[in-house]
Amino acid sequence: MYKSSKLWTQFYTLLRRDLQFIPSLCSYFSSEIQSFYTIPVPLSSTDLLQSRVCGTSPRQIHVKALRLYEKAFCSQSNEGRYRECWNCNSILQSKISLVCESCGSIQPVDHSVDYFQIFGLEKKFDIEEGSLEGKYKVWQKKLHPDLVHSKSERERRHAAEQSARVIDAYRTLGNPLSRAIYLMKLHGIHVDEEQTVSDPELLGEIMEIRESVEEAADSQELKQIQSQVQEKLRQWSNSFLSAFRSQRTKEALYSIQRMTYYKRVDEEIVKML
Repeated sequence: MYKSSKLWTQFYTLLRRDLQFIPSLCSYFSSEIQSFYTIPVPLSSTDLLQSRVCGTSPRQIHVKALRLYEKAFCSQSNEGRYRECWNCNSILQSKISLVCESCGSIQPVDHSVDYFQIFGLEKKFDIEEGSLEGKYKVWQKKLHPDLVHSKSERERRHAAEQSARVIDAYRTLGNPLSRAIYLMKLHGIHVDEEQTVSDPELLGEIMEIRESVEEAADSQELKQIQSQVQEKLRQWSNSFLSAFRSQRTKEALYSIQRMTYYKRVDEEIVKML
């Protein structure tokens, strides 16, 4: 009985120390263990010996033990909830950590982390102006090739992949059209960017704008036309925002189609300026 009680006490101590890393741990263990003992005890000599011999911190020993218990007894799968640094095996503080907080090693790309998470933003269309720029510069400084040129081949590869993904995330979220398409994708809705529109009014308007662009006498006139096109883009962006918030999928897709046409014209004007 003494040995059994001691084991429950040590395990509950382990649970209390590391519960912050495992928010989904079965409540069954908490209630059962708490019925035995609620007073924490010091680390056992076995834990300390293992940490010295294996170079593993007591906290890592605890987390690994909890994983085994949760995997064996909890009914729900927790695959992918834990991330360890590939270099020092420390538990990463956040799922979206691109760099290990303990040793500074750049981590491999985790595709379950979306672009909004990379920049610490809510998954919404109306993001604030300048909310991307600061975080983008921070990530690029940490992932810059000059900072990892002396690192291992593996870490240089991770840095290149992470940098490319951060750049793509920045460009995607920084553009209203691509941001709208990406949001729809996150919600499981496919957007066919090549789909043609049969609206004669829209097609007629786009044709007139293109004719005006071709006949423009100078860059000043082109900028005036561009200003009108960008205003149309803003209007349809607002239409998408309203439809997306209200979960009106058809209207959201309709707005994206219109945004696509005006965006193409805007890009054509930019090339001519």
